[in-house]
Amino acid sequence: MFSGIVEEAAQVVALEKKGGNLNITIQCSFAKDLKIDQSIAHNGVCLTVVKKTGTGYTVTAIQETLDKTNLGKLQIGDKVNLERSMTINKLLDGHLVQGHVDQTAICTGIKEANGSWYYTFQYDASKGNITVEKGSVSVNGVSLTVVNSRNNRFSVAIIPFTYEVTNFHQIKVGTIVNLEFDIIGKYIQKILMAQLENWKKQA
Repeated sequence: MFSGIVEEAAQVVALEKKGGNLNITIQCSFAKDLKIDQSIAHNGVCLTVVKKTGTGYTVTAIQETLDKTNLGKLQIGDKVNLERSMTINKLLDGHLVQGHVDQTAICTGIKEANGSWYYTFQYDASKGNITVEKGSVSVNGVSLTVVNSRNNRFSVAIIPFTYEVTNFHQIKVGTIVNLEFDIIGKYIQKILMAQLENWKKQA
């Protein structure tokens, strides 16, 4: 479980394709503190440390993860948002993030707002996911508040600190990002859809 508070935007230093899997090696400042089998969120995707080096570590993404997230589009030199899993005594500064990406979205607009930025993302609403105004959403593992919520798109406001500390400074119009929708909202949506199906059968 994660909170969506990114610790570091770390650089990809090696990519190795093995069958349907992709080994991703990251160089980061806290690599020496990591353990094999430890869970870390990468752009919001929970992956397991399988190897350590002096200044970095390696994780493996399977084909399904590559198909459903933006990790398959990584190139050497790209920055990846990292967050280690929560501990019991850790403050929940963001919101509950599982590290299970629901789907990807495309950045369709970036608007500067006197020192901050508004990013707009569009996603496939037919998959059943929704946002609500002032609700929570995870974009590339970053806990953010939804503004201008629409059926298949939404915007988020990015302050200078978030812009610099995360990989938002690399996002451009056309960039693919990972989305994890609010877990409570997903359960409510699932219940409502099940009720709707029952009503249709009874009609």
